[in-house]
Amino acid sequence: MAEAFAELLAQDSGRSLDPVAWIGLMLDREQARRGTRRFQSRLRAANLRHGDACMENVDYRTSRGLDRALFQSLGGPEWIDRRRSVLITGPCGVGKSWLACALGHAASRADRTVLYHRLPRLFSELELARGDGRFDRLFRKIVRVDVLILDDWGPDRLTAPQRRDLMEIVEERYGRRSTIV
Repeated sequence: MAEAFAELLAQDSGRSLDPVAWIGLMLDREQARRGTRRFQSRLRAANLRHGDACMENVDYRTSRGLDRALFQSLGGPEWIDRRRSVLITGPCGVGKSWLACALGHAASRADRTVLYHRLPRLFSELELARGDGRFDRLFRKIVRVDVLILDDWGPDRLTAPQRRDLMEIVEERYGRRSTIV
């Protein structure tokens, strides 16, 4: 709030306002600053692979079969509030990961928590966490996030423990939280 106070004091227009309007303007600026900081914090915590991906930069001209109206509707939080999930499919190199990150960015902007994981890395983290006693804490973090992005399934077959972990994550999240695959 001190920053907003200093800004208003430095501006000539701020000096001419009555005290009530001045305090209101200062509170508005503080609220905007806190909202921006919360958004930036959520974005950092999301750990998105493509930090520059956002809904405004989606190129609909490329021929990848992307339904513009459908994808733009996913830019709002309604699908998250209804606890729906999104499956993005397509051949290699068309930008599936980028699109998932754009949806994650939009969710963060809508004040939702997001977490991005490449599946091979997630399985490694879960295995390590199981060995050093952090498994329950990591599992809760994955399950409780509003939007979980699972990327890069890859061509490798899943091992029995990986299948079990994935099944547990999906089972815990189904109908309770949103997931992007």
